[in-house]
Amino acid sequence: MLGDAKAGEDTYQTYCAACHLPSGAGNPDGGIPQLAGQHRTVLIKQLADIRAGVRDNPAMYPFAIELPDAQALADVATYIETLCIPRGAGQYEAPDAAEQIAYGKRLFEKECSLCHGLTGDGMAEKFYPVLAGQHYAYLLRQLADIRAGKRGNAHPTMVRLIAKYDNAQLVALSAYQASLATRPRGWVTQPRFCAPE
Repeated sequence: MLGDAKAGEDTYQTYCAACHLPSGAGNPDGGIPQLAGQHRTVLIKQLADIRAGVRDNPAMYPFAIELPDAQALADVATYIETLCIPRGAGQYEAPDAAEQIAYGKRLFEKECSLCHGLTGDGMAEKFYPVLAGQHYAYLLRQLADIRAGKRGNAHPTMVRLIAKYDNAQLVALSAYQASLATRPRGWVTQPRFCAPE
C-alpha cells in the first residue's frame, strides 16, 4: 500500500510528535526511539504488530490503535521515512567509548551486517530496520529484550544470533550501531542524515 506523506504529516503531528518530537529524533536517553528516516515497511510492520498485540509495547499501544486504518499507517510511515536522521544524539559516551565501538564493530561486521548492512541501512524489502542514528540506550534495551524473549515480533534469526551474546557484547554492539552514519540518499528508500549545522 502506498502512503501519502502529506496526510502522514498531519497524522504524525496529531499522534506522534509530542513524544517522538516534530523532527522524529525521539529522546537521546533511549526512552523514546528515533524514528526519522526509518523504512516505511519497518514502521508499518511495527505499528501493525503493536496494534495486534504481537509486539508488547504498552506506551505505544494507545496511539497505534488510534490510527483508523491501514492507509493511515502507510501515510504516517511514509512521512516519517522522509525525515532526515539527526546526527550524533544518544551515542555511547563513557570513557571507554573508542574501545567499545571498535569491539562492537567487529561483532557487527561478523553477523549483524548481513541483514542490516555495513552502514546500518537495513533492508526495506525484508523489514530489517535502519540502525544508524538510533540511540544507544534504546538499541541496548531492544537487544536485551530480544535476547530475553520479551519482544515477540523479533525475527527468528535475530533471536537465535543474539542469544549467544553476553551483556558486555550487547553494550559494544549498541555503542557501535549508535555510532553508524549511513550514506547520503537522494530517494526515500535509503536512510539519510540531516545536513550538518
